[in-house]
Amino acid sequence: MQFTFYKYQGTGNDFVMIDNRHAIFDKNDTKLIAFLCDRRFGIGADGLILLENHEVYDFKMVYFNADGNESTMCGNGGRCIVAFAKFLGLIDQKAVFEAIDGKHEATIADGLVHLQMQDVDRIEAFKSHVFLDTGSPHHVQLDKNLSELDVKSKGASIRYGTPYHQRGGTNVNFVTKKSNDRFSVRTYERGVEDETLSCGTGVTAVAIAMHYIGETEKNLITLLTEGGELQVTFDNTASGYHNIWLIGPATQVFKGTLS
Repeated sequence: MQFTFYKYQGTGNDFVMIDNRHAIFDKNDTKLIAFLCDRRFGIGADGLILLENHEVYDFKMVYFNADGNESTMCGNGGRCIVAFAKFLGLIDQKAVFEAIDGKHEATIADGLVHLQMQDVDRIEAFKSHVFLDTGSPHHVQLDKNLSELDVKSKGASIRYGTPYHQRGGTNVNFVTKKSNDRFSVRTYERGVEDETLSCGTGVTAVAIAMHYIGETEKNLITLLTEGGELQVTFDNTASGYHNIWLIGPATQVFKGTLS
């Protein structure tokens, strides 16, 4: 069967996007998904996203890592599928959709997609790092030599190390503070098993972690990734972090057909 695909990117985090409202794509074909995401033999992407029908909301998001396996929430992918839904005419400026971690709301304004993330009420702070789940699990640690860091090697050692191998692994974020409300971030993503140019749930985790450990008192934080700038805003109460929004661009790169 021949089908149309679209390539989207959000601050360099790129995705193969497929309109699967007519159930044309086999979600169980792990090898096909991995092939499509392969940068040498396929289209090339950090992940593949299916837009599907939903009984109540505007659409459903189904996300697969580049290894072909369905994964936890992807923040930049969530922003990209909102832009894709607007391109398809499913939404105008607002969207409500379901992802693997539940309901999400989003808006599009001035070329930026604002995506509401899930609340965070549990954060584990250690001497060298912070661990929290922002739809996907994230290890966050400060590092002064971000530009010289071997993210793939160091990230993999943490991702597969104790105690994360018992939790199914984790994403790993290395952070340098630039000012009171600006932080540079480099991320190793599980499933991709390499550094990505940007990670939406990752920068969300970084913003919350930096606030939690007192590196900033701001609730609007700019994150500088290898692929561009993202912003995270939130409310902090005694019960945790709420009203969390991930903000940034999402762009269609090209479309094509595959047999």
